Amino acid sequence: MLSRVWLVLGTIGLLTGCASTKDLSYFQKSAGSPDQVATLSRYTPTVQAGDILSIQISSLNPEASTFFNPYTSFAVADRASQPVTPTTTSPLQPVSGYMVDPDGAVELPVIGKLSVKGLTMAQVRERVREPLREYLKEPTVNVRNLTFRVSVMGEVSRPSLFTVPNEQMTLLEALSLAGDVTIYGRRTDVLVIREENGQRKFGHVDLTRRDLFASPYYYLHPNDVVYVEPSKVRAATADRTMQLAPIAISALSFVAILVSRF
Repeated sequence: MLSRVWLVLGTIGLLTGCASTKDLSYFQKSAGSPDQVATLSRYTPTVQAGDILSIQISSLNPEASTFFNPYTSFAVADRASQPVTPTTTSPLQPVSGYMVDPDGAVELPVIGKLSVKGLTMAQVRERVREPLREYLKEPTVNVRNLTFRVSVMGEVSRPSLFTVPNEQMTLLEALSLAGDVTIYGRRTDVLVIREENGQRKFGHVDLTRRDLFASPYYYLHPNDVVYVEPSKVRAATADRTMQLAPIAISALSFVAILVSRF
């Protein structure tokens, strides 16, 4: 009876641990591939309708500058003083800032509406600074997009929604923040869902190949969704475990009864 119990437990262990090194290793070198891979230029996000921008204005006259900062609070100041690192957002937290309206504009005190859609953060800074020179001496503008978020789902250790303060995140960084792909995740076909021009695109990235660094989905965009599909091993393991678990439990119960009697 004991031999049967160990056989059942050993079978479960084999089913839960069958995965080859080739399936799990990243950045594998294919035959004839060079040791250097060209990468794409870094992705620079632009402002879109619905974004929430933090616009902080300062000048040589602090009292005059405060009039242009209606959303300034201790919370915003503390957040701005912290290191710029991606943070987990769960659940969604309210943020204070200027929402870009459907026409692609934000409305600032005194200055009025400014069109910012399609501009980078550097261009938005210049767009805001120009009219401020009429009211402030040597104005300084700091602009950040508070709604740059990336979702990581599926076979990762910590699925979550991440806020990216520095507006730069790669696929590998997002997976690292999520605790990496589990042993049951398909590294050869990671799905990136992206919305562009009113359409959703579905990109596939093979993490085991070195040419992933040249993929248009290597640099993530705002609101991208990264999904790691479970492998066949996961499905087979779950199915076999569900079938064998009652047998194993019954066998262990029987052993416990024998031990208690003798």
